[in-house]
Amino acid sequence: MGRPLFYDIIEKPATSCIVTICSVIWFVIQKKSIGYSQVGLSYDTAIEGHYWRMITSALSHISVLHLVFNMSALWSLGVVEQLGHIGLGTAYYLHYTLVLVVFSGVLVIGIYHLLIARFKIDYFRRVTAVGYSCVVFGWMTILSVKQPSSKLDLFGLLSLPISFAPFESLIFTSIIVPQASFLGHLSGILVGYAISWGLIGGMNNYWALTMLGWIIVVFVFSLKKSGAYDISFLEIESLSDASLPSVRFIGNGRTLQASAVPLSGVEVV
Repeated sequence: MGRPLFYDIIEKPATSCIVTICSVIWFVIQKKSIGYSQVGLSYDTAIEGHYWRMITSALSHISVLHLVFNMSALWSLGVVEQLGHIGLGTAYYLHYTLVLVVFSGVLVIGIYHLLIARFKIDYFRRVTAVGYSCVVFGWMTILSVKQPSSKLDLFGLLSLPISFAPFESLIFTSIIVPQASFLGHLSGILVGYAISWGLIGGMNNYWALTMLGWIIVVFVFSLKKSGAYDISFLEIESLSDASLPSVRFIGNGRTLQASAVPLSGVEVV
């Protein structure tokens, strides 16, 4: 008889929470018949200021197979939380999950921009990505560098050496799932290597909370500004200086003006 699941949940609290959140979001998407275009990230929606989609696209899955594949891989990669003795652990996992979500999303939009502006491939304007695979591929890469002796278990049936898993999985998913986002997965791998080699580092509780705070602020304000969801207590309006956004909190009549520059097909990832 195998080890009870309860013990794994206790030892992988962050992974368990993320799997639960993604599963609940998938259920809501199915229940409300939400399409990928409503939650996914594309080049056009990014330049229109829909920055909130960077988060919703990462946490959303449209098909159950897509969800099961990503969550199965993520559950196996949750071993990172159990490796505190080599400098990983739950805090490290949470800190760099934030980094992977944001940086891989920014990188893939940057690659789209290069392909569109430099090589005139307008196809990438219409590509809409959804899924947690950018983060999954990022953790595959980090674990392959930090703990190359580990194994990646998929569905409890297939076991891959973690040292080869990022590129094996990249090729495998591109062949088996034609809609899989090669560039999205590659972005996760590149950010994963940047973290592993110390090119992106220095994350601690302070910087993680600061980053999370900015993510929440940008998420709420871009969601409101895009008109995708009515946030009744928050109103964004123009002042005499059109270059600066203003924010009004309904109910107290106060208006704040920012002093910074304003935020200005489908693939599964």
